[in-house]
Amino acid sequence: MVNNLQDTTTLHNGVKMPMLGLGVFLVEEGAELENAVKTAIQHGYRSIDTAAIYGNEEGVGRGIRQGLELTGLSREDIFVTSKVWNADQGYESTIAAYETSLKKLGLEYLDLYLIHWPVAGKFTESWRALETLYKEGRVKAIGVSNFLIHQLEEVMKTAEIKPMVNQMEHHPRLIQKELQAFCKENGIQFEAWSPLMQGKLLDNVELAEIGAKYGKTIAQVILRWNLQNGVVTIPKSTKEHRIVENASLFDFELTKEDMECIDGLDQNERVGPDPDNFDF
Repeated sequence: MVNNLQDTTTLHNGVKMPMLGLGVFLVEEGAELENAVKTAIQHGYRSIDTAAIYGNEEGVGRGIRQGLELTGLSREDIFVTSKVWNADQGYESTIAAYETSLKKLGLEYLDLYLIHWPVAGKFTESWRALETLYKEGRVKAIGVSNFLIHQLEEVMKTAEIKPMVNQMEHHPRLIQKELQAFCKENGIQFEAWSPLMQGKLLDNVELAEIGAKYGKTIAQVILRWNLQNGVVTIPKSTKEHRIVENASLFDFELTKEDMECIDGLDQNERVGPDPDNFDF
């Protein structure tokens, strides 16, 4: 059971990954971004998730340094994720993209590096590059994002190292139980992006009723549901009160009935692109 904000899951290579982190998708470079990252670290977050395409790695790096300075923590205490963008996929270009991300973040290594989307004809070469980075000890863990079962199978056909994480759009309207089960069977940690469906679930009546029983918000109910299902989650926020609220998940536990009720909201409905049909 996840009992506090520093609790981790152990990836199949032994690396410990925090179950809850801060996402920074669509947060632009600037003081708001730096402050959000710094604030999250001050309030106990130990995981920050960014990506090259977000265009905010430099600000994330500054926020991390500010947070470490204020708390007296060291780099090793923070779990940092970034992702190689589609245009940079391929063997040499993925390695170059990793170097660029490190430089922008001002870090000597990443804890987790992901292939952002399964670009057909390129992602197996990109995976080979991630394996090289991993074998050379330049990244602690490697994984993928937005990979469906058949894409994971294709990677694993030629891979020397299995992906450690698969980060997917995941919320009560898009549960993807078969994909979750496949990941579990293969020792791949399932991670949720857009866990609150970009705010579209925050007026859901059933979730509000569940929240009322525990004195919790809809967001807290969804995030707790993720944690109880063993799903790593990275809600995005730039506001301090929301960052604190999103982490206030450890003083209640959803009942089996409530968990099943949330599962029943599944409609296979996406807010993001379909990994089988994207053109970027």
